[in-house]
Amino acid sequence: MKCPYCGSDNTRVIDSRPADDNSSIRRRRLCDECKKRFTTYEKVETIPLIVIKKDNNRERYDRSKIEAGILRACHKRPISADQINRLVDEVETEIFNREEKEVSSSVIGELVMDRLKDLEAVAYVRFASVYREFKDINTFMKELKKILDS
Repeated sequence: MKCPYCGSDNTRVIDSRPADDNSSIRRRRLCDECKKRFTTYEKVETIPLIVIKKDNNRERYDRSKIEAGILRACHKRPISADQINRLVDEVETEIFNREEKEVSSSVIGELVMDRLKDLEAVAYVRFASVYREFKDINTFMKELKKILDS
């Protein structure tokens, strides 16, 4: 493992433990050259997952896209980075537990919205407005009424 600070290949593991989700290993490493410490995570390599987009194009699953959408929806809301990471982990776990080689982007969007609805209403409406492509204020109001009625 290369040191992210000096680029040396001479690093060693000084501590290993299961990560919070128990699906990966967290390793603390020490660079023997610059003496700086850093953390790495080791996960089981899975079969590549393909996401089917709305226009029927296919692309490899990319966790960072889910994370970016959630971060935009949660911008300036009282939601911690840990809560966002947990939400992304939950969605990702559910996707991979399906054991399918392909998943629709609409399935991913619905999973995110289900969890955002429970986490924070404003973030949910923000995400839904982009995901469901609200065309006008009436569509927006219908979604708000659904939240208020539930």
